[in-house]
Amino acid sequence: MTTQAEKAQTLARLHAAPEILRVVNVWDAVSARAVAALPETRAIATAGHSIAASFGYPDGGIPLEVTLDMLGRIVEAAGDLPVSADLDGGYGDAGETVRRAIGVGAVGANVEDRLKPLAESVAAVEAIVRAGEAEGVPFALNARTDAFVRGGDRPVAESIADAIERGRAYLDAGADVVFVPGILDADVTRQLVAGIGERKVSVIGLPGALTAAEYEALGVARISYGPMTQRVALTALQDLATDLYADGAIPASTRALN
Repeated sequence: MTTQAEKAQTLARLHAAPEILRVVNVWDAVSARAVAALPETRAIATAGHSIAASFGYPDGGIPLEVTLDMLGRIVEAAGDLPVSADLDGGYGDAGETVRRAIGVGAVGANVEDRLKPLAESVAAVEAIVRAGEAEGVPFALNARTDAFVRGGDRPVAESIADAIERGRAYLDAGADVVFVPGILDADVTRQLVAGIGERKVSVIGLPGALTAAEYEALGVARISYGPMTQRVALTALQDLATDLYADGAIPASTRALN
């Protein structure tokens, strides 16, 4: 069985590899098993928004204990694959939250800076790194900056500069990669990679964003899909229900994935 430290090292290698790491976000044990069963899957990432929605909470409003319980179930379902967790803003104590996440098997995480003062955000990254070291796990932090999603109406150039400043600071503090969510076009992505580093930028695949291959060509390290995967699954469920109400039938192509 792969050790937790080895899983963390694997995740770090996947971030640094020339090929972009594609992580299809999951939200419970059965979705994790379905994704983990695919031969293309190299790592598993949770979607905090999706886990919260599953329990009836708004995004960012789920209690830590509920998140950790589901995270542990996802880790078990993922087997030897490394699991990167979405830990929102760190729940008030990023270091302690990561220590507890490591306790249920996580080897990496996203933690949002929510555009807090830079010194405070850097201190949180440092606390996360220390927590990993104390637990003997080289924790692969996908440090998230909300320079775009919380940037309001400021000019794009200001958000780019802010993301670069924060990203460099987080890497210096020990983060593995820097997550810059938002719909990033080729020009913006090129500037972020130039400023933060080759294979050091992580992005999200949203409607209107570039493809994984296009981001890879620009030097991006990782792409995830956040709540989009659950939205696609729920859309399929709702569409099926509509068809069944219209006297439809379960498609013969349905696979027994549960």
